[in-house]
Amino acid sequence: MWSWQLVLQVFLIGVSLAMDAFAVSICDGMCYRDLNKKKGGTIALLFGAFQMAMPLVGFFIAFALSQAIDTSIIDRFDHWVAFILLLFIGGKMIVDAVLEMRKPGEQLTPKKFNIAEVLVQGIATSIDALAVGVSFIAMYSEGITEVTIWGYTGIIGATTVLIVAAGVLIGSRVGKLFERKTGIAQILGGIVLLAIGLKILIEGLI
Repeated sequence: MWSWQLVLQVFLIGVSLAMDAFAVSICDGMCYRDLNKKKGGTIALLFGAFQMAMPLVGFFIAFALSQAIDTSIIDRFDHWVAFILLLFIGGKMIVDAVLEMRKPGEQLTPKKFNIAEVLVQGIATSIDALAVGVSFIAMYSEGITEVTIWGYTGIIGATTVLIVAAGVLIGSRVGKLFERKTGIAQILGGIVLLAIGLKILIEGLI
């Protein structure tokens, strides 16, 4: 079942879900001093893949278990997982930058692209999309098929890829203002990650 109204609705859901990823991608663009088109594209594709995968996981878990469990349990813990992951990454970025800046007579080593870190970021910023996948069950009961669900999550993923790519580009431009003050850029990036994690936690608790 496809209609332009429904496609627009899913697109707007994708935009909403991608906002945290957008903020994190700006941090990546600021902090990773060895970024190029390939690495920037990798960040965008990984974030998009997770934003597509999480709703699918949520949908198929809810579909398989149906009424066997309370699927709202996802809502109770997803924000805590995202908060802890972003707290760890952001905190580590700040601590690493401060420690290197305190070394006398040594220049701070520019932060380099880290695929493992990007993967954790992708997971942390997409966990809330699990609940969106669970909500697709209601659409499924109204005649939406599994094939259509793949299409909807594809829209969410593609939207995220474009938004994150823009975020990386913006971040890299801003990062150039701190080329000689890499530690400051890294600390700012860490603070932003902590703020995003706190935002996700507060929204989940309210």
